[in-house]
Amino acid sequence: MPALGDGPADGVWCTLGECRTTAQIAQNGFAWLGLDAQHGAFGDATLLATMPALAAVAPQVPVAIRVAEGSDAAIGRALDLGADIVIVPMIETVEQAEHAVRAAHYPPRGRRSWGPMAGLWGGAAPSAAAADPEVWVMLETLEGLRAAEQILAVPGVSAVFVGPFDLSIGLGMELPELLEADRATDPLPAIVAAARRAGKHTGAFAGDLARAERLRALGFDRVAVVTDGTLLAHGAAAVLGAAATGRTSY
Repeated sequence: MPALGDGPADGVWCTLGECRTTAQIAQNGFAWLGLDAQHGAFGDATLLATMPALAAVAPQVPVAIRVAEGSDAAIGRALDLGADIVIVPMIETVEQAEHAVRAAHYPPRGRRSWGPMAGLWGGAAPSAAAADPEVWVMLETLEGLRAAEQILAVPGVSAVFVGPFDLSIGLGMELPELLEADRATDPLPAIVAAARRAGKHTGAFAGDLARAERLRALGFDRVAVVTDGTLLAHGAAAVLGAAATGRTSY
């Protein structure tokens, strides 16, 4: 299974649910891909089409799937499809984090059942003994923030992943206020500090370059810097700008 290194790793967050577009993006240098099966257009059928396409053109790029909820079925299905990382939303307690870890691992470490699908498209899945997916837990509420220290200390939790939009809603803060708050006791710095004490990585959704820069400055090292839709918009703007000025490169 491909894995991310220890340094900063910029990813792209894919929501369009279009396998060929996602496979094309995967070949352009991002450290990881996030496929959104919670709020994006990735359902079971689109993931079934996308995962073999990614395995064919960019097997070295780790793929994260954000599941719709933290059940055994949702987490196991994402991993059966070939996810290297499973992102689990709405974690608020140690018990929920422990459940996510168990759902992601085979016995005796966990309770995942055997059923990898890589063989359907000619791939090879790791053995049960070798399978070691990453579990990224999302802290999106006041309850999750209060329990961050304990949640991130759970063995098998690999990283925290913050969605600033949901966290700002959950805390009753405006998004700019959340992002600008940089005292040690403020939400985002507190989450980063808790993760560092636990020896865990820190991920976050940015969605645009300005937010990505701010999140990096706050200490997040697994940042989804753009979405697939935003990336298309940037490319279109560059081409149209070049055409308008007569430039032949962009």
